[in-house]
Amino acid sequence: MMKRKRKISFSGIYMGVIFFLMYLPIAIVILFSFNDSKLAVKWTGFSLQWYEKLFHNHAMMEALVNSLILAVTSVLVSAVIGTLGAVGLSRIHWRSKGVLEYISILPLMIPEIILGMVLMAFFYLLGMPFGMLTLLISHTIFCVPYILMEVKASLAGMDKSLVEAARDLGAGSFRAFWDITLPLVMPAVLSGSLLAFAMSMDDVVISIFVNGPRTSTLPIKVYTQIKTGVTPEINALCTIMLGITILMILIYSLLKRLRNKKQ
Repeated sequence: MMKRKRKISFSGIYMGVIFFLMYLPIAIVILFSFNDSKLAVKWTGFSLQWYEKLFHNHAMMEALVNSLILAVTSVLVSAVIGTLGAVGLSRIHWRSKGVLEYISILPLMIPEIILGMVLMAFFYLLGMPFGMLTLLISHTIFCVPYILMEVKASLAGMDKSLVEAARDLGAGSFRAFWDITLPLVMPAVLSGSLLAFAMSMDDVVISIFVNGPRTSTLPIKVYTQIKTGVTPEINALCTIMLGITILMILIYSLLKRLRNKKQ
């Protein structure tokens, strides 16, 4: 039997080119983070010195800790607000429900520079000192819609008879939510939280407007340093953050797979 010749489709070539162009810069950043030379134009040898210098850069490490604290805290608060908001929207049947849903995702539709200016003016009118608190409030505002949309989509496909059956068996509203609704929408909460965490760790524009003089986040620190040129320390930092992101995605996929097996 003659083997069938594999036809190379145009769509396959197109997707290959797109993925190559997307991931080539990332590969270059990872490669030159291990370069012995300070100039990212020529490979001179393998070295881990830039990772060592990065961990000894106290200002950069302090900014990283601030960003992690800010991202984790804002995501936790956003997860509670977004989940409860999605559940509340799914239970109301007002004529103005569409308007409420539109308002709930408005922070995603407003340009970041405008949202940052509005928040800065709002905090200034309230007399709040700019710093970690204003950063936390601002990040929570634009993180909530990510989780709310994920949970809302999950609730739309959920069998409502499960909650009704729990209520018929004597469970109250909170018990039915805790035992039935929350476990079913938890994958959506986690996926939305991961996306919100990435957006918080990546934010520069809004953070610049509401940041205080004594507080520095990692994106702002990188943005200010990158004006003078990309150093190998920045490449090392980007590589570490990329590795952490991939690890989080793998852990989430593993947990989701184990959960599906149990079900």
